[in-house]
Amino acid sequence: MTTDVFLTRTAAFLPFSPVSNEDIEDVLGRIGGKASRARRLILRSNGIQSRHYAIDRATGELAMTNAQLTASAIRALGDVGQVDCLVTGTSLPDQLMPNHAVMVHGELGWPRLEVVACAGICLAGAAALKHAWLSVRAGDARRAVATGSELASAVMRGSRFEAEFEHKIEALEARPELAFEKDFLRWMLSDGAGAVLLENAPRGPLSLRIDWIDLSSAAHELPACMYAGAEKNAEGGLDGWARKSPEEWRSESTFAVKQDVRLLNENIVRATLSEPLAQVIERRGLKPADVDWFLPHLSSQYFVEPVSRALEALGFPIPRERWFSNLATKGNTGSASPYIMLDELFRSGRIKPGQKLLMFVPESGRFSSGFIYMEAVA
Repeated sequence: MTTDVFLTRTAAFLPFSPVSNEDIEDVLGRIGGKASRARRLILRSNGIQSRHYAIDRATGELAMTNAQLTASAIRALGDVGQVDCLVTGTSLPDQLMPNHAVMVHGELGWPRLEVVACAGICLAGAAALKHAWLSVRAGDARRAVATGSELASAVMRGSRFEAEFEHKIEALEARPELAFEKDFLRWMLSDGAGAVLLENAPRGPLSLRIDWIDLSSAAHELPACMYAGAEKNAEGGLDGWARKSPEEWRSESTFAVKQDVRLLNENIVRATLSEPLAQVIERRGLKPADVDWFLPHLSSQYFVEPVSRALEALGFPIPRERWFSNLATKGNTGSASPYIMLDELFRSGRIKPGQKLLMFVPESGRFSSGFIYMEAVA
């Protein structure tokens, strides 16, 4: 026997003041003292106007950990009472071991409870939400907290690439495109955390009943597109950090986040939206009229039109006035983005009882995606 699950509170935490496009390179730092050739082009394409970094501008150093960032978002939920299950999702925890969730638990100082960490990239936060949802739905927990968080600046600061720059300076001067896969993401990713409270009964003037969460992966047909702690080999697979020497970690910037942009553009819409949504439509009997709010996690405004065209091709058009995104003002915070987006809409007063929300969360890691369907109840 299962019970209905209600999302009753949302929260977001964005460190320090917003960073504009003009200030971004001053905050992240230049590589080799040189301005990026790709920065303006990428920023013009992605449509992001401001974002946040957990960087002390006076020192250029990180001012907080990912665990502290996540705990700050959870505290912003307010007094939530006794929580039975805490589930976290992030791309870049502060350490390889122990897991991110127990470090967040330690920051919070809460009494003993079930604590679970979900790994991944953008979909890690959605996976955390699904575990928390299932825990309440099964009756194992009365209250559960799920989070998504990213501290991208930990690996995006210019100082992290100095060793590679010095090692490859001649090659980079001759072929600057060699560095594009890493430089590209420096202007795409930023820091932030979000959290939600799930309960077995609605609370307050508005709650969101979570009806279903569908996650899927296309890794059976596609190679890795976005990765860190590894390098691609000649066969197209990944050689992980443990196969590299400490010297190579520095000279190759092994721990930098990298993305195959060509592979991304060729497959992201088909593999994470068109094909899995077609299956969801058939499985759930979903119709366009069943969606009052469409919340797509977009890494860039560049993908707005491709996503819109894909929906039209599926016979599932959603008018643009029903879309909600805060990418331009909050940036792309990976697994935290869906939480930060939902928090802004939830607090805006624009959601009315009876309205239904469809959240779309794609991940380019090895092309995974998630769809979350909710209905607002008073």
